[in-house]
Amino acid sequence: METRVEHNVEQKRFEIWADNQLAGFATYENADANRAFVHTEVYSRYEGQGLAKILIRSALDSTREVGLGVLPFCPFVHKFVTKEPEYLELVPKWARERLGLPTA
Repeated sequence: METRVEHNVEQKRFEIWADNQLAGFATYENADANRAFVHTEVYSRYEGQGLAKILIRSALDSTREVGLGVLPFCPFVHKFVTKEPEYLELVPKWARERLGLPTA
């Protein structure tokens, strides 16, 4: 399966495409110097194929590239940054404590 992630700025979301079909998305809101990720969804026919991880990793990499922080309100993004220390550093220190994330 060929996948790609696109940033749909107009709809404030990152989209994952599988074999040229929209397979899911991660939505965000702009919050000062941060992107607040609020929802991630992978359509049922694509579940269990690792697409959500590809999507979130790409969305967070893109966010890092433009110099923004991450506010992981979406449960999947929250879990992802908890397990991946290199992405936890994108969450501002003030937000880590409030969101129950490791502070160190």
